[in-house]
Amino acid sequence: MIADEKYIFKPATKQKLFILIGVGLLLFAVGVFMAKNGGHHEGAEKHASQEIAKSLVASTEPTEHAASAVEGGHHGSATWLKRIYTSLWHNNIFFAGIGIIGLFFVAIQYAAQAGWSAPIKRIPLAMGSWIPFAGILMVGLWFLVKGDLFHWTDHSLYDVKNEHYDAILMGKSAYFFWPMHAGSFPLFFVVRMVLFFSLWYLFFTWIKKEMLAEDINGGTNHWFASRKLSAYFLVIFAVSSSVSAWDWVMSIDPHWFSTMFGWYVFASWWVTGLATITLLVANLKGAGYLKVVTQNHIHDLGKFVFAFSIFWTYIWFCQFMLIYYANLPEETVYFIQRMRTAPYSWIFYANIFLNFVLPFLLLMTRDAKRQISMLKVVCPIVIIGHWFDFYNMITPGAMKLEGGVGFLEIGLAMVFAGAFLYVVLNALSKLQLVAKNHPFMQESLNHHI
Repeated sequence: MIADEKYIFKPATKQKLFILIGVGLLLFAVGVFMAKNGGHHEGAEKHASQEIAKSLVASTEPTEHAASAVEGGHHGSATWLKRIYTSLWHNNIFFAGIGIIGLFFVAIQYAAQAGWSAPIKRIPLAMGSWIPFAGILMVGLWFLVKGDLFHWTDHSLYDVKNEHYDAILMGKSAYFFWPMHAGSFPLFFVVRMVLFFSLWYLFFTWIKKEMLAEDINGGTNHWFASRKLSAYFLVIFAVSSSVSAWDWVMSIDPHWFSTMFGWYVFASWWVTGLATITLLVANLKGAGYLKVVTQNHIHDLGKFVFAFSIFWTYIWFCQFMLIYYANLPEETVYFIQRMRTAPYSWIFYANIFLNFVLPFLLLMTRDAKRQISMLKVVCPIVIIGHWFDFYNMITPGAMKLEGGVGFLEIGLAMVFAGAFLYVVLNALSKLQLVAKNHPFMQESLNHHI
């Protein structure tokens, strides 16, 4: 029998999170002021990058499409406002993924009948508490930002008589607008968004209910019910995670596509979620909680972060290599824009350093994976690195050559991080921190690697 262990969400911890959110709001306000009054510079580097990108697509697309691929096709809101919209969308996608991965991790443990993870499953379960908040934000933000981030929502692109008519997007219109007319309300797109978050939240609620009932009733019935629900969820997630990546990220660059993009977004979400779980476990263990968690459990979490940092790199390289090798202009323009244009260029190369080189070197040895102090260093690096990864997925397509990383973006990231941690820790404080009657708990207590 596992003794009752509850996480206490102390006022001092809440105060720190409120300070984080407050500082983030202050930086955001300063960033907005600077963006509104600082203007932007049309330098030689920007002009050269624009001409390179145009020349790459000119051979396969009409001239107006070449310009559209680089300049956005329409101007929309002021640059400073588009930066706000883009950063809001970027941060919500990033933190929504961490919440969803919390549920995915729990489901994987049940489906695999894993015993080692029994003492830590409440942490990723608490991360899933962010799913409804992310879903509400996603739907609300989409109606706010769609005209500036999603070029395909412009109805003039589907009018044959209009000078902006886009034959390529017309061919993809059913994916967005079915069963409505092309250029009208994107019913199919919005229904998918609502459906995915609804299903994720329903499975989160059902699995959580079974996990908590197990504490009271014991036995194996609740474990088998959780495993069954997890198997159904994993099938749904396999489809919905890829389609959501196409919808919410890839469609920002509507003329470009990659058959590996669903895997790429999942890989980035997955390793970020693993780093978040590991960081929370490490901090809780350091604060005196999770007494049944040993160095062997910590080692397993460290191995996950190490292994899937390599997995992300493999997906990154495969996607890049296949497009580079094929040398098709309509595909390579995506990478040219990110490799040769500030500020995306330094982020493009920093991604490899933050998300592969550092985790690989720092977690290479067995001892490193077992040290909480080392994991507290590596996991924030991975989380920040993949925040930049999502930045480079989203911002270039939305902002074109007007993007930036400044107080505005950093401030909003701090606000989202503070809100996410508040929701997660608040949810964790309402749970039994370690499952009391998990049928594999004894196996986990004797876990040794």
